[in-house]
Amino acid sequence: MSGAPLRVVIVDDEALARAVLREMLAARPEVTVVAECANGFEAVKAVAELEPDLLLLDIQMPKLDGFEVLELLGREQAVIFVTAYDEYALKAFDVHAVDYLLKPFGAERLAEALARAAERLARGDRLETAALARDARPRTEPIERVLIRDGAQVHVLPCGEIDYVEAQDDYVAFKARGRSYLKDETLAALEAELDPRQFVRVHRSYILNVDRLARVELYAKDSRIAILKDGTKIPLSRAGYGRLKGLL
Repeated sequence: MSGAPLRVVIVDDEALARAVLREMLAARPEVTVVAECANGFEAVKAVAELEPDLLLLDIQMPKLDGFEVLELLGREQAVIFVTAYDEYALKAFDVHAVDYLLKPFGAERLAEALARAAERLARGDRLETAALARDARPRTEPIERVLIRDGAQVHVLPCGEIDYVEAQDDYVAFKARGRSYLKDETLAALEAELDPRQFVRVHRSYILNVDRLARVELYAKDSRIAILKDGTKIPLSRAGYGRLKGLL
């Protein structure tokens, strides 16, 4: 590698693992460690503020795991995963041509991963973080919370607190706690993640938490609206009304 040093952020919840990695990287003049993070929240903040070239990212972490960190970044980010063995995830990494370090690893394997990362950065290769996270972490149960980044801050929104979700251009707006939270996601992708026993697509632009429904009113001929317990009115498409009736 040549030119400016590779600016790296280390993310691992184990202090010893961070120390070992830091020691290995100290022997490499082409790398500068700009931050060390002990959890996913610190990682999101560090990336937002420092915009590093590369993340060395542990996967198995409490509170926020490595995939959730990637989901929250909302930007293309070069990453080398640091992980214990997980066959499903490793297959996904191979498919997406992402490098990973399998714990425990040595200095030679680290050097190889850094060289690959530098080559990808030089080529301008882009990592589809959302697709990688989806493929590496199969979801068998509906999500229980939504993670939303607001600058360097992370909001953790339990699904039970969501009143409804509205599509807004390339974003979705979660209405909860008396305010609105914007996230870069499609309504269709979110619908597939939510519990279908609690959330229903009532309109092309709306997903409703049925627990918040007070009543349905006829708005015009063959047109209905949902009235929520707080008085909010949400349009119902014909198909959406059918799906809603199926849940009630």
